[in-house]
Amino acid sequence: MRFEGRNAVVTGAGRGIGRAVALMLAKEGAKVVVNDPGVSMDGAGHDDGPADQVVDEIEKDGGAAVANYDSVATADGGEKMIGQCVESFGSVDILINVAGILRDRMIFNMSEQEWDDVYNVHLKGHFNTIKPASQLMRQQRGGRIVNFSSISGLRGNSGQGNYGAAKAGIAGLTRVVARDLGRYGVTCNAIAPGAATRMTAAVPDAARQVRAKRGMVAPPPSSQMMAERTPEHVAPMTVWLCTDAAWNVNGKIFHVAGGDVSLAHEENVLTQIEKDGRWEISELAQLVPNRLLAEIRNPAPPPKDLEIPGRPAQPAR
Repeated sequence: MRFEGRNAVVTGAGRGIGRAVALMLAKEGAKVVVNDPGVSMDGAGHDDGPADQVVDEIEKDGGAAVANYDSVATADGGEKMIGQCVESFGSVDILINVAGILRDRMIFNMSEQEWDDVYNVHLKGHFNTIKPASQLMRQQRGGRIVNFSSISGLRGNSGQGNYGAAKAGIAGLTRVVARDLGRYGVTCNAIAPGAATRMTAAVPDAARQVRAKRGMVAPPPSSQMMAERTPEHVAPMTVWLCTDAAWNVNGKIFHVAGGDVSLAHEENVLTQIEKDGRWEISELAQLVPNRLLAEIRNPAPPPKDLEIPGRPAQPAR
């Protein structure tokens, strides 16, 4: 009962990783606001069912929970779910931001609406819950925030400009919030998960094959691998970051998939060239590819048969 007397808000908790996290928090004694508007994978529709079902599971197991159906995509929705936690249980001690949608499209085909819808749920959605929660956590001098980023934002996935940009933004937001709130005893970390969920199932194998061919992601995982990468595998590390033992873990991003937990490399200087004064373009033409970027691959190189100005001629076969 690590969280007895503590209260949590989990967004997107009606299914997948959010559900697994909410159930584990409740099992450890936390009272939980289970947020989920029950939308489809692209954010359309509404269904109270998913949130209600998780609340029923928690209560049948002897825990305490309430359902919330607001959208994280609006400031009003974020304020309401944080307010509901305070009204129902007395405080908010834990905030876990899992809610998300997908609207994959190659960047040259993506509509403004597809960009805005994904941005509003993911990156803006994190802000909409973190702001009201942080105000209360700052006053009470303590709290835990766990955000959800993605490999799509940290490394890039073809066809996910909206999703990847939002997830990269969440990584940056996590590091900033950690600095803003650390002095008040509040930590903010992020998880980049790998698990079989409704969201991953929404990506067709054909799209995965194309991305893998372009060197953007690994090939589609086998059924055995996905069976070993469940939302329940992601929950323990997510929940541990909310414990007292994690008091000094702040501003970090963790990859969690199956039994693997790894710390993401922070964006520090990797290689460097320097001189006194201003660089000449001719100098950079020599040193950037041969020294600064030596042994660093292009994540999406053009086909060998495509004529590229500046590329050395390909040897005749």
